Amino acid sequence: MSEDERAQHQDPAVGAAGSWAAPRPSADRETPLRVLRAAYGAFAAAVKPMGDEESWLPTGCTGWAVRDLLFHCLMDCQRGLVALHTPSSGPVDRDAVTYWQDWRPDSAGAANGRRWARVSASMFLDFRQLRQLYLETAAATVTAAAVTPAALGISTQGHVLTAGDLMTTLAVEATIHHLDLVAELPGAPGPSAAGLACVRSTLDGLLGRPVPVDWSNEHYALAATGRTSLTPTERQALGPDAGRFPLFG
Repeated sequence: MSEDERAQHQDPAVGAAGSWAAPRPSADRETPLRVLRAAYGAFAAAVKPMGDEESWLPTGCTGWAVRDLLFHCLMDCQRGLVALHTPSSGPVDRDAVTYWQDWRPDSAGAANGRRWARVSASMFLDFRQLRQLYLETAAATVTAAAVTPAALGISTQGHVLTAGDLMTTLAVEATIHHLDLVAELPGAPGPSAAGLACVRSTLDGLLGRPVPVDWSNEHYALAATGRTSLTPTERQALGPDAGRFPLFG
């Protein structure tokens, strides 16, 4: 990795002296909105040209074809849209990093989610209908985010987050699933740079330090979510933290 690439991958919380603090939720409105718009825009650019044939290709998510994954992402857009219109007066109990602590792989909930997405996606006999519904819902979610104060507390999945942190989590999920989406589509456009940088910051926050392995943002996302296995060399570099991988799934 070149010095320029290292600079692009460096977490902004790493100071000149090498000290590091866990990422803090963004206090302004434009940063999470910008990242969400970039992540959703990149995902939409990959989805728009897809036809029925591509919709049956496998993805990076075990057991899901493209259409199954797209339905799952549609539901996440819908959840975000609902949350942005569900203000809460309760105390904030999750931020853009700690939100992911609830999401562990190989749980009964994960298995149910995989099956539900496959069954639901199969009801769209014409992939164009699913594709258009996703694109419209994603655009509506970004529009709603643009007029929602970042500091507003909102409810989603049994927790309260600020709207800005919700936007960040939506961008992280879309970016990771974008890598899943194009796993068998080498010619498709990839995730946004802003989305990948946001994923890296989130994963470092969960790890509690910048990852001590010379990974690209893309590989870090795949390794930290269980989509690719750690090599013996990587496990040695991670030390005791290797046992914590995947950080979420």
